[in-house]
Amino acid sequence: MNAQTMSQIGEFLIALMVLLGALLGALSAFGLIRLPDVYMRSHAATKSATLGVLLILAGAFLYFTFYLEHVSAKLLLGIVFVFITGPVAGHLNGRAAYRSGVSMWENSVLDDLKPELKRERERMRASRKGEHSEKG
Repeated sequence: MNAQTMSQIGEFLIALMVLLGALLGALSAFGLIRLPDVYMRSHAATKSATLGVLLILAGAFLYFTFYLEHVSAKLLLGIVFVFITGPVAGHLNGRAAYRSGVSMWENSVLDDLKPELKRERERMRASRKGEHSEKG
């Protein structure tokens, strides 16, 4: 393969990454509008939007690296921080909604957090009783 063919393949792959990232962003917006409860909406926003932004930033990074011969530390940091903070924020939003009593969709089948929170409350009560008996 000659250099021109390699350049065209690189441009195609970069354009594909950016296009897929944009489509995932649109899918995320569609999920926020159409899904029935806060937990599913949070999932849609977290998963697809994070992957979409990562694909767009990775495409931009590859473009800067191979075509402008410039390694962008800002893009690398953006990729790392989006990869770390996006899922954590979605998880915290879901936990906050659950703990504040936001109801799940009526067709939801499984509630994994309910027994875990029950065990946590029982441990808290037991530790409080232990503190009171030591003081008394």
